[in-house]
Amino acid sequence: MIGLVLVGVAAGALSGLLGVGGGVLFVPGLVVLAGLAQHQAEATSLLAIVPVALVGAYRQDRYGNVHRRDALLVGVLSAAGAVAGVALANALSGRQLRVAFAALMLAVAVQLLRKALRQPGDGTRRADGDAGASD
Repeated sequence: MIGLVLVGVAAGALSGLLGVGGGVLFVPGLVVLAGLAQHQAEATSLLAIVPVALVGAYRQDRYGNVHRRDALLVGVLSAAGAVAGVALANALSGRQLRVAFAALMLAVAVQLLRKALRQPGDGTRRADGDAGASD
């Protein structure tokens, strides 16, 4: 139970801070700390991320950071893709799914790190007027 509390608090805080939390934290946390199988952890993560996403999006929208048209397009296409993704996930073994998940996390981490090291802050301003180093 303590593991689930830690996963929930960490995922919520990092989701609000960095826009991540669902798959990045929930899935490994549910596998390692709660002992769920990979399929169960991924399915549980999909439901658990709903309140995090709603609260985070609402708060970010209040700062003027949400591009609603982009969010709607990505959301609709992601929902359609989720149907195929769930079918594919259930066709794979737990080991295959864990390896694919780990490879995806590594690929995303490498790309984000390369982008961060290549580009200094772009000087954009947050809604509160402070200069930020976003994207």
